[in-house]
Amino acid sequence: MTRSGDHHRFARFLAVGVLNTAFGYALYALLIWLGLAPQPALAVSFAIGVMWNYLTHARLVFDQSGYRRVLPYAGAYGLIYLINAVALQAALVAGLSPLAAQALLVLPMAALAFILISLVLTGRMPFLPRPDTEGQDR
Repeated sequence: MTRSGDHHRFARFLAVGVLNTAFGYALYALLIWLGLAPQPALAVSFAIGVMWNYLTHARLVFDQSGYRRVLPYAGAYGLIYLINAVALQAALVAGLSPLAAQALLVLPMAALAFILISLVLTGRMPFLPRPDTEGQDR
């Protein structure tokens, strides 16, 4: 894929991210409305959200089908969550409000997600040439 193709893929990734966030929050809100406590509702919405996110990222962003990469995908999301949680705590300790702290982390976490999910779903880093295309004219 060309650099331009990676830029288009990143734009699709961001658009799908908005869709995925809306789905996850709506599911969480529905579970709360149905009477589930917040922590179980979050766990259920995250677990279902990972599958939803996998399907939308794989199909709409990375042109992949099937489920063979869902476990590494879930692992990548777990890693992103952990990094986000640590960075958020550091920002809070530094004196930022919770909303400001997470707002500052949105773009770096989106970039990290794009890199990790690209690795999981395509087997390569974005914005770098594929090994089989190095040296070829584009």
